[in-house]
Amino acid sequence: MHGFDWTGLLGLLGVGSIAFALVLLGRLSQRLGQVTNAAPYHTGFYVGAFLVSVGGAARLWHLFDSGHTADLHETMLWVLLYNGAPALGVTIGVIFAWRYWSWLLAERD
Repeated sequence: MHGFDWTGLLGLLGVGSIAFALVLLGRLSQRLGQVTNAAPYHTGFYVGAFLVSVGGAARLWHLFDSGHTADLHETMLWVLLYNGAPALGVTIGVIFAWRYWSWLLAERD
């Protein structure tokens, strides 16, 4: 008898937390951009959160559709959705975080 994969479900909390953190950074950067009249680069955080959410949705789909067998092309698509989309989303988030918040690390004399 196969039970439900609770660790897979709990793993979605991590993906959801990362997406939430990117949205939070987007909101903070949007407010900072309004004050400093900066370009609207904060949308990169929302793109990153969307990509992380796509990965979370793929994980959720895979969690409830575990009886399906896939061919090689479908497996490659799942790998891209499952791992590639969140990795790209976090990378985009890091790039935009560096762009918006690097002034906090600048040395002051």
